[in-house]
Amino acid sequence: MDVVLQFEGDRHSTLRLIRGVKNRYGPADEVGCFELRDDGIAGVPDPSGLFMNRKDVGVAGTAVTVVMEGKRPLLAEVQALVSKTGLPAPRRAVSDLDSARLAMILAVLERRGRVRLTDQDVFSAAVGGMRITEPAADLAIALAVASATVDAALPADVVAVGEVGLAGEIRRVTGVGRRLAEAARLGFTRALVPPDSGPLPPEIRALVVPDLGAALQVLYDVAKK
Repeated sequence: MDVVLQFEGDRHSTLRLIRGVKNRYGPADEVGCFELRDDGIAGVPDPSGLFMNRKDVGVAGTAVTVVMEGKRPLLAEVQALVSKTGLPAPRRAVSDLDSARLAMILAVLERRGRVRLTDQDVFSAAVGGMRITEPAADLAIALAVASATVDAALPADVVAVGEVGLAGEIRRVTGVGRRLAEAARLGFTRALVPPDSGPLPPEIRALVVPDLGAALQVLYDVAKK
């Protein structure tokens, strides 16, 4: 067998991905994006719009990140809702995110970021039907939860890329330059990134955040205005 393709997608979403699992004569990390329509399956040449709800004004509880599907950078929006619980054990519900990773991020937020969540229900989801498991989305998830907690929105032109460590540090991830080039192409002008992220596109202004506290301070500064 020379080529093996895998057809992926949530049955509740119109998005479908064709992923090359094996390719004897070429790369096996390419991904094709398609959309289910009434008249069949159509290719999506610019799929980032499927994973976002672009607005001119930021909304509390949302953050945008850039994930890699194969070699393709895709912008994705994560959303969070935080509400005071009436139950002895607060609920933690996720949709299209890794539940174990969300639990870790919440623990770091509470311990290192001083965000009180022990008496709060937390609901978090990825927009558009794409499952996000990449650690590069950690920072965006943390900011979405914190944004929902203080009811303050990040600016609409900001993306966040970075892995959150257990000590609260923001770790470097691969391909930050390519990710931010895609964000700049779609109109974003600022990005929260880890230290030592390498060469970055000049069209976007990088805000280096070495730890979760520095990233949360960006959010709190916006909340004060």
